[in-house]
Amino acid sequence: MYVYVDTSTVRDVYPEDRADAVGPLADELRDRIRYLERQVEEERDARRRADTLLAQLMQRIPELEAPREAPESPDSPSPTDTPTEAPEEAQEGVQRPWWRRMFGG
Repeated sequence: MYVYVDTSTVRDVYPEDRADAVGPLADELRDRIRYLERQVEEERDARRRADTLLAQLMQRIPELEAPREAPESPDSPSPTDTPTEAPEEAQEGVQRPWWRRMFGG
């Protein structure tokens, strides 16, 4: 089986008029890609900053929590003095972290 193709009527795949139309389209696509790449990089930078801040805050949690045992100070009442609040409440306030007292839990 044979197929005859008349080459006198075959058009070029990329004639010059189409090449001119592809140029601006390619430029527009390149511009959009550059814009999106900048957006992604900005988002990455923002995420790195947020992660750094979170890590710094996590390191400070022990500093912010109440001490487990109240240190003895000369101004503290002796065991024979009458406490002003119930011992359970005082002990609970000392042992629980501030964020649990503030937000419950």
